[in-house]
Amino acid sequence: MSFILINTDTQLREHCAAWAQRDWLAVDTEFVRVDTYQARLCLVQIGDGQTHACIDVLALPDPAPLWALLHRETIIKVLHSASQDYEIFGQLTGACPAPLFDSQTAATLLGIGDQIGYAGLIEKMLGLTVDKSLSRTDWARRPLSAAELDYAAADVAHLAAIYPRLQQQLAAAGRLGWLAEDCARACKPELYVTQPEDAWKRLKGLARMQPLEQSIAAALAAWREQEAQTRNRPRKWIIEDEAIYRLAERQPADLTALERLQVLPPKTLGKHGEGLVQVIAQAKAQPARPRLSDEELTPAQKMRLSAMQAQARET
Repeated sequence: MSFILINTDTQLREHCAAWAQRDWLAVDTEFVRVDTYQARLCLVQIGDGQTHACIDVLALPDPAPLWALLHRETIIKVLHSASQDYEIFGQLTGACPAPLFDSQTAATLLGIGDQIGYAGLIEKMLGLTVDKSLSRTDWARRPLSAAELDYAAADVAHLAAIYPRLQQQLAAAGRLGWLAEDCARACKPELYVTQPEDAWKRLKGLARMQPLEQSIAAALAAWREQEAQTRNRPRKWIIEDEAIYRLAERQPADLTALERLQVLPPKTLGKHGEGLVQVIAQAKAQPARPRLSDEELTPAQKMRLSAMQAQARET
């Protein structure tokens, strides 16, 4: 596949000026997030159905023309499952490109697949098998090989190919308005910022815990989120989820009790032990507030849910 590599300001300005005349653009990103809390954007791929380009963000002194292009309200931005891309754009520019056409949402509305992945959608619509062998590429490494850049450019080439078909099918089904509503909601940058007080929502094991344990786990998750954001380090580098569950269940009252649990690496224990004991004590002093429950649906509720799902599929 032929593609353009854009790695100078002159190239970027020239191509952005041309793309600014388009009605829509297919957009994708490549990033790394190995040892940081925030993702590091490395490439932005853009396709318009004719030209497919990889923009080397790391090589550009000033990517401002790219941000201006993506935020032009006259251009529909076509992405697949835009949440991770929009988290990055929101982080870098304070806003999410709009209007959005999310091909994953479109596929769901058309009954092609519920939350279908990019490769699955391309296979269903184009009959192509997407090669994912380079998905774990270190996109921050330079230079990138021709094969890696080709792989990245193919994402927007395929996206540009299926966009007109998805758009036409949605129009025929009378569901373009539905998509517009869903995508407008997805363009709010606050959706992609985790506030520390909401960090407990990322924990998958809360429902099996007692109310007090849930309250402590939520307090520990909030503490971890603040630490991760402040230090720009992955959450699990601060403290693992499993350690949060154990601490919430055992509730050590002092550093000695915490050390006996043997749930924290020595370095974490030495650096954060006292702080964690304090977080637990403060949470215990507050009224217990359950966050989740693991209640089973009654037979009548299950039947009603099945009927609603069947009706939704037929609509």
